[in-house]
Amino acid sequence: MGVVNVTPDSFSDGGRWFDTTAAVKHGLVLVSEGADLVDVGGESTRPGATRVDEDEELRRVVPVVRGLAAEGVLVSVDTMRASVARQALAAGAALVNDVSGGLADPDMIPVVAESGAPFVVMHWRGFLEGGNVKGVYGDVVGEVLDELHARVDAVLAGGISPDRVVVDPGLGFSKDSGHDLTLLAHLDRLHALGHPLLVAASRKRFLGRVLAGPEGAPPPARERDAATAAVSALAAHAGAWAVRVHEVRATADAVRVARAIEGARAGTDAPGAQAPQAARNTPHRAEGTR
Repeated sequence: MGVVNVTPDSFSDGGRWFDTTAAVKHGLVLVSEGADLVDVGGESTRPGATRVDEDEELRRVVPVVRGLAAEGVLVSVDTMRASVARQALAAGAALVNDVSGGLADPDMIPVVAESGAPFVVMHWRGFLEGGNVKGVYGDVVGEVLDELHARVDAVLAGGISPDRVVVDPGLGFSKDSGHDLTLLAHLDRLHALGHPLLVAASRKRFLGRVLAGPEGAPPPARERDAATAAVSALAAHAGAWAVRVHEVRATADAVRVARAIEGARAGTDAPGAQAPQAARNTPHRAEGTR
């Protein structure tokens, strides 16, 4: 899943693709580099970011979704607003990626249920305008698992089909670097939820902490792509349905190598191993695509 941020203030590439034409071109580049799915968002969810109003989010997102869909790109819309999801789906989006899992807007679940689109349910404990809220855990894996399970139950009760649900542990959302690393080390436990797993680690703060030099200064977000690719390969090996990344080529290559090694272990034709096409399938058909 390649990322197109149509925002002036996203943490890693804010402003680079703010123009509609530039955003569509960037999405097409991501596809050429190996993205199966392009995730278009018009609102930054970084800690401390303030929300944009509905009209502005629609102005940013819908033309980009329409432009990419017209080029045959499989598009997801990254939004917490039901109105944006509705119009993006009408413009050609195929999936809704809501970091709040439907909590931010009570109309979101009915809109997605009516559309029949797949829905990403992320672990979320609230807006981050005031910083990393409610980031206290006794057992981060167990608590994230329990809270995601409760949220999935609510989504299913709202009419979204079980085979259209994807789960995301919400790395960096109300979590510190230790929490993020622990979740990545135990992705296998998240499979107990019974739904495809999306891992969104790209360029996030915990990678900066891991890569920090002797003085403790983390590298800028755009210098964390190699680390992102490493996480992507590990996530693929752990059975993730998709990984959400800003720089696609490095991750596609890393996952291809991981798959080739898996093929060699299994005795298959490793040199011919291909990068996964998981997102070309609807979630209920993604079993076995890692």
